Amino acid sequence: MSLAQRNRTDWRGIRGVIVDLDGTMVDTAGDFHAAVNAMLKALVHLHPQLGNAEPLGREEIVSFVGKGSENLIRRVLDARFAPAHANGMFADALALYDREYLRINGQFSRVYAGVAEGLAALKAAGLRLACVTNKPHNFTEPLLAKTGLGRFFELVYGGDAFALRKPDPLPLLKVAEAFRLEPAEMAAIGDSENDAQAARAAGMGVLLVPYGYNHGNPVQGVDADGIVDSIVQVAALFAAHRA
Repeated sequence: MSLAQRNRTDWRGIRGVIVDLDGTMVDTAGDFHAAVNAMLKALVHLHPQLGNAEPLGREEIVSFVGKGSENLIRRVLDARFAPAHANGMFADALALYDREYLRINGQFSRVYAGVAEGLAALKAAGLRLACVTNKPHNFTEPLLAKTGLGRFFELVYGGDAFALRKPDPLPLLKVAEAFRLEPAEMAAIGDSENDAQAARAAGMGVLLVPYGYNHGNPVQGVDADGIVDSIVQVAALFAAHRA
């Protein structure tokens, strides 16, 4: 197990776990890539005055992921169009992106190794599980169903569940409230600074996986309690501390 401890080293007393979706449980980069470029194609068809828009590369799109659909679309438009056009096309672009993502959702995604096994082990240990993501709810539920991961979670909160989303702690605190647990009894698992900042602000422990997106930056530079290779290893870590 690769674990770089930074702050919390005692995981006894953990009763609930919050897990991020994109980049943590499921590699959705292919879906984002396909949906964004399908949106761009539809947008220039709807507004011929824009001319042609070259497709964006997968890595560039992934660097925009993590702060919700609105931020993603604004970044995409800024990358492809002059500011006047980008601002004026936002509503159309977002609506087209929603349409294309719903059509594509899950077609180019894969569950990361160890996710299902790790979630099963956490659940078998009696831990209460919630999924909190900045992905809109209407994208999240179908993806969890398609991947078979939905069965592990008591609660699923998308990025539009509350007025604020990660890195704000509100969605995580809402999970603690629903589970009737203290924040110190909970841990968050994610792949980015959004997850870590939200957990820190909520007073929860946080472990990060190194294989996700983190806006294109190395996760090793993020303030977290540790980096684990997989969710299986999170379950093993918690089990070792309970023992």
